[in-house]
Amino acid sequence: MFSIELSVNAQRFLDKLDKHLRVRIEETLKSRLENNPVPSGSRFVYRDVDSNKVFRCRIGDYCALYIVFENEKIILIAKIDKRSRVYDGP
Repeated sequence: MFSIELSVNAQRFLDKLDKHLRVRIEETLKSRLENNPVPSGSRFVYRDVDSNKVFRCRIGDYCALYIVFENEKIILIAKIDKRSRVYDGP
């Protein structure tokens, strides 16, 4: 079982959302990723500067970019944003 952690940027984005939308995104990420870090709906996007694989998970109109640290059993949610903006800048 993997633990899910949020980056500062991801947490900041979630804090700005309505409560029901925030809860929906958090529960979806937890249910999809906790037992399987790369479920069928997730896709490989690119490798970051440290050669970590970055994946994406779509949740309705939103998308989360995340990194899987296999050895530590941690999934870091690096960024959450609208699907049209998620790949723009940091």
